[in-house]
Amino acid sequence: MPTVSLHFPPPILAFDIFGTVVDWHGSIVRELAALHPQVDGNAFALAWREGYRPAMQRVMSGELGWTSIDRLHRMILDELLPRFGLDALGEDERRHLNRAWHRLDPWPDTIEGLTRLRTRYTLCTLSNGNIGLLTRMAKRAGLPWDCILSAEVFRRYKPDPGVYLGLAELFEQAPSDVTLVAAHHDDLAAARTCGLRTAYIERPLEFGPTRPKDVSPVPENTWHARDLLHLAEQLGC
Repeated sequence: MPTVSLHFPPPILAFDIFGTVVDWHGSIVRELAALHPQVDGNAFALAWREGYRPAMQRVMSGELGWTSIDRLHRMILDELLPRFGLDALGEDERRHLNRAWHRLDPWPDTIEGLTRLRTRYTLCTLSNGNIGLLTRMAKRAGLPWDCILSAEVFRRYKPDPGVYLGLAELFEQAPSDVTLVAAHHDDLAAARTCGLRTAYIERPLEFGPTRPKDVSPVPENTWHARDLLHLAEQLGC
C-alpha cells in the first residue's frame, strides 16, 4: 500500500505580486522607453501606480461596482495620458500600453527563489491583479505557481479580511497554515489580523532609485528576508 505522508498537504505560501515578485516600476519604465522615449518613464510609472489605491478605494467604498485591476489601470491611464502629452494615442495603443502590467519582469531572485520554495510548499498568488493579468504575466515570465488566485475570486480587494480568509477556506486550511509573502507592511498586517503568518521581503527599489523604501524589520512578521532566496534559506529549501 502507498505510504501516507503526514506532511501532506504542504503548507501554503501566498504571494503578493506587484513589487514583491515582479518589478513593476522598472518594467513600466522599460515599456515607456521602448514605446514613447520622449516621456519621463520614472515619473509616468510613479504617477500610474499612485492612482492604484484611490481607484481600488472607489470599488471598496461601493462608488464603483466590482471592477478588475485591468479596467482600473485603464481608467487611471486615460486620465494620465494628457499630463504626459500622450492624449493622442489611439485605442489599440492604449490597450497595448495598459497591458504593460501583464509584461512585468520578475526580480532577479524571483524564479530561483520560487523554484526552491516550491520543493516544500504550495505556492499561489494572492494579488489584487485579475486572473487574466496574473496568468499572462506568469506565462511570459516563467513564474512556477501551483495555483493562481486573485482578489477577483472573492470580489473584494486586499486588505479586506475576506481575501485572506477566503484563501485559507479554498484550500481547507487553518489561517495559521498559510503564510503571506509580501513587500508591503500594510498587506502583511491585515493578513496577521486574520491569523496568517507573514514573511516580509525587502524591495528597497520597488519605486525606483529616486524613491528608495525603508525596509526595516517589523517584529510582528514571522520572517524577514532580503529576497526570495533568503526566505528559501530560512525555510530550509
